[in-house]
Amino acid sequence: MPDQEERGDRKAADDAERRRRRAQFLRELNEARALRERVQPRRARAARMRQQMRMRTFRW
Repeated sequence: MPDQEERGDRKAADDAERRRRRAQFLRELNEARALRERVQPRRARAARMRQQMRMRTFRW
């Protein structure tokens, strides 16, 4: 039984670490997108328009 408890603790710690890394990645990704939008506003606007069009025509 202690082995199962230990495995559960390890899994919870791994999940927490994965969520922390994912949150860090998403923060950096958003920061990079914002920077790109400031540096290349026309290209960023075109990319946003393409993404909106993809979402409008996507079928669930």
